[in-house]
Amino acid sequence: MSKTSPTAYKASGGFETSTGTIYVSKPYRSTGSKKLRALITFAPRNSAFDINNDSSSANEFRGFYSLFWISIFLFPLQSYVRSIEASGRPLNLQFATMLSEDAITLALSDAVLVLSTGICVPFAWAMKNGWIRHYWTRVILQHLLQSSILFGAISWTFNRNWPWVQSGFLTLHSLVMVMKMHSYITVNAQLQQIAEQADYLYPQLVEATESVGGWDKAVAVASARQAELDPQLNSSQRSTPPNGSSNTYESTPIGTPTVPEGSATSFVDVKTANALRKRLLTVAAESKTASVRDEDVGARATRRLPVKDYPEPPRMVRQEDRSEVLNPHPLVMHPDPQISDMAKDYTELQNELVSSGPTYVKWPENITWKNFAVYQLIPTLVYELEYPRTNRIRPVYVFEKTVATFGTFALLYTVTESFILPYTPHADQSFLRSLLDLALPFMMAYLLLFYIIFECICNGFAELAYFADRQFYEDWWNSTSWDEFSRKWNKPVYAFLLRHVYAATIMSYRVSRTTAMFVTFLISACAHELVMTVVTRKFRMYLFTLQLIQIPLIVLGRIPAVKRNRLMGNVVFWLGLYAGFPLLCVAYVAY
Repeated sequence: MSKTSPTAYKASGGFETSTGTIYVSKPYRSTGSKKLRALITFAPRNSAFDINNDSSSANEFRGFYSLFWISIFLFPLQSYVRSIEASGRPLNLQFATMLSEDAITLALSDAVLVLSTGICVPFAWAMKNGWIRHYWTRVILQHLLQSSILFGAISWTFNRNWPWVQSGFLTLHSLVMVMKMHSYITVNAQLQQIAEQADYLYPQLVEATESVGGWDKAVAVASARQAELDPQLNSSQRSTPPNGSSNTYESTPIGTPTVPEGSATSFVDVKTANALRKRLLTVAAESKTASVRDEDVGARATRRLPVKDYPEPPRMVRQEDRSEVLNPHPLVMHPDPQISDMAKDYTELQNELVSSGPTYVKWPENITWKNFAVYQLIPTLVYELEYPRTNRIRPVYVFEKTVATFGTFALLYTVTESFILPYTPHADQSFLRSLLDLALPFMMAYLLLFYIIFECICNGFAELAYFADRQFYEDWWNSTSWDEFSRKWNKPVYAFLLRHVYAATIMSYRVSRTTAMFVTFLISACAHELVMTVVTRKFRMYLFTLQLIQIPLIVLGRIPAVKRNRLMGNVVFWLGLYAGFPLLCVAYVAY
């Protein structure tokens, strides 16, 4: 499990990470205190259609975004007028009657589903206390628990004989909850294993120092060697700002540095600022010299060591000074290569147990009801010790997303009521005519549903949870292949599959990337087909087949001659998307 994301140094002085931009200010003194401190600023990422996204608002095609919403508003308005002229009312509200059926029971069922996931917390406690130690015991219990919740929810939908909307909603939400549970338990299990490795390695490090005169002497030798290799270390920490300039702290201007609007800020001591900036520069240099592939993110394996019963060793991180996690163990600089390598391994293991900041959450301090509740509120499917955070909730922003949610849903309802349900296909109807009637309405419904979920609901919950990374999707509309589309259109699910299916398959079973990709698509196809089976009450495997067909299409799209023609690739992508939705509707409803 890797917490370090590729980082790039920006010309503005910030460090661009996968979740936003980090700025480390020069040390300064405020007007009310003589103590030197630095300001750490985190500027979060925004989604592409967010009005606060500067890059999107400056895009030359931004006007087409406004044109889309004006057109999509005029489209149902025209249908309202025609319906009033024909029947005296804008809509017949049959779809609304179906939507409201058993609504209270559905809401209570969903609440029970969400609350039932809280069993993950005592499960994590059991792992922390050593009650569940064997790997396969944990895996079997974990999957039995997840399967019970998933199929319990599905059985309940059949028991209540709900319409397709209620059944689909509860099934999809149960899948989301199961993915959250899986990530929470798996990540805590990995951290437990890392903690055991660190506890086993520390006594070996202590024993290794006996051959060079003992622990105290080894630390003294390592410190002396550090001072010899970097004779200006102490003076630079006292007099050189983190940006490497020659200005001393005494010449640093008084006052708080200017920070980007909407950013999260925290004040730290000079030592912490120096260490953080050094760490970011190191990661940026590594990212510049090495090509980091998407499928390798989160797949760093840790060395498995046998676990024995040792007394708990002293930690590198003290409760009163969590910033020490940024610094390596002192024995890293010891001239003995064996001691130095063991200290490096121990440092890496310890750093894996602590979040990257700003509060430096340390395992197992994260195993609390409050931490799990916040994780449930955050729109992500991958659990982390700590997430990038904003510094406040913007009521106007929440209001904007709330209004956008209900407004867009009204448009989605109109499209479904007026242009999809009346053209529901049947076996006697022409197959091609059904495709023609449903292609455009389904595409409009898909775009509106995508906007509701990923731009309105996800951003709204992220704002309420102080969650800063708002990149829930990328520019999937520019996709030239299906694998690019799968990476961009649903980032939370993609991140989950990448980390907990693709990377986990490679690490656990030592299979090739091609095999891991096939397993990932297989599981995804099974989940999609499960939803369609619950919604339509039919077992046809149409969607499952279409999902697996993407694999040879992806291989074909990677041929250089095909890959170079991006315009043609984008046209083929949109044609496939246009045909896919009505094709599935006709196949599952009529056949």
